[in-house]
Amino acid sequence: MWRREIKTKFQDFFNHFGYLELEQGIELFSVFGGVEESLELDFFDDMESIIRFNFVEHYRILNELISPSYIIEEPYRYLLVSLARGDGRLSNIFRKARVGESLGLRLLDELKGIGLIEFDASREAPLKKYPNQKLEKSLRSYKIEAKVRFKYPFHRFWFGFVEPYHKELIRGESRRFFENFEQHFSRLHSSVFEQLSQVLLNLHFNNQLISNGNHWDVHSEFDIWAKAKNGTYIVGECKYTNRHVCKSELSKLKQKVITSGIQADIYALFSKSGFSNELKNLNSQDLLLFELDDFKRLLY
Repeated sequence: MWRREIKTKFQDFFNHFGYLELEQGIELFSVFGGVEESLELDFFDDMESIIRFNFVEHYRILNELISPSYIIEEPYRYLLVSLARGDGRLSNIFRKARVGESLGLRLLDELKGIGLIEFDASREAPLKKYPNQKLEKSLRSYKIEAKVRFKYPFHRFWFGFVEPYHKELIRGESRRFFENFEQHFSRLHSSVFEQLSQVLLNLHFNNQLISNGNHWDVHSEFDIWAKAKNGTYIVGECKYTNRHVCKSELSKLKQKVITSGIQADIYALFSKSGFSNELKNLNSQDLLLFELDDFKRLLY
């Protein structure tokens, strides 16, 4: 469900700000995606100026878009900040928010009900292949669990980058806010790029994917693990960086597949900055390469 919504929101964003180049659009969508219709924004400035204007000089205006307003109060605030700044695993959210599992699940169910978050179930196979199997000591405390994600990028940005500094931003103080922004912002638009990559992969397979999403297990995490109707499994890696993706990234991905013991018939790599000649010259039938221009398909 969320993949259809993220595609629709991405299209809405570009329809609203049609003058944006694709790369700039992805990065600004990582910040404002989901609230573009509530704002009149000028995106002709550089990123820092845009952020300063909207989240420092006009903090109170954007703060009014957080609805219902009680989610910026405790204990919701702790929970949402922990979600925005972590890996989304339930146990890590509860631990960082210092909220018990019972209360945490009840609050998350409530936040799901108002359309703020979504649960993403684990697809990891049970560690025990039979009931009485003895696990290694290091694995006995391991728990297969779901992850949680924000439905729209704006809320993840707000609770990950803005809300932790709200007292300072109200006073017009922005030093710590910008220090955190500069240090972690690449992780934010990398996450959006990953979600859009999953949508693009489905389009490439003519919407024939019956399963498509992240995969995490006791050994590794994968940006994409998808299954087509014909039984083909696709494993993908997404790189939103300023350098070419090289053959070594494919080798690392293949090794992760072996370690985790998951099935992979096709490997898909998604790169903002393209690929090395060595990788492009492989001409392998089990390798798909997607560059930034390919994401224009999502706009139509």
